[in-house]
Formats: sequence, structure tokens, C-alpha cells
Amino acid sequence: MKIVKKADAKVSLDGPEVVRDYCRTDKIWFGTSELLPGQTGGVDPGHPISHETFFACRGHVVVRNGQSGKCYELQEGDLLLIEEGEPHEITNIGSEPALISWCGGPVD
Repeated sequence: MKIVKKADAKVSLDGPEVVRDYCRTDKIWFGTSELLPGQTGGVDPGHPISHETFFACRGHVVVRNGQSGKCYELQEGDLLLIEEGEPHEITNIGSEPALISWCGGPVD
């Protein structure tokens, strides 16, 4: 087992989206995305062989499927399953900062 502290996560920006990559192995990845109200993160092109989940830890977001254009609204406590190959982007439509955790596997 291994603990990864927030201070030890790899931090990057995808547009205005603050991304923290906590864990990445050959079987799974886990991280978080933070967006301020009104911000839209970068487009993730999807993963060829992997499923990914988005869990709304805080806030109110819309996740748009870049292929179909369909939008999925998530509020605190909601989870979205994203199947392989589905491009997606997150927009914070709430009035507070949003925090989304994401996890997927197997790693492409």
C-alpha cells in the first residue's frame, strides 16, 4: 500500500483546469480536476481501451461528450461512467469551485 499526499500529487494545467495526478500505474490512474465557476477544462480525447469515472466531490458541472454533443450534469455525490474512446470536457456551471475526482483503467 502507498499513501499519496495532496502536496505530492503531480500538478498541471489543462487550460484553466487544475489537474492533480495522484497515482498512475500500468493498471489504473487516479486524479482530480478543479475548475472555478464558469470555467471549461481542456478536451480529453478519450482512452482507446479504458473506461474512466468522474465523481463530483464538490460543485455542479456539466460533462460534454465531444462525439455526440450530449451533456451530463453532475452534482456533489454523482458519478459518470465514460466508456472507451469517448472524448469529454468539464464545465463548472455552479457558483462555487468544483472538484471532480477521476479514475480509470486499464492504462492505455
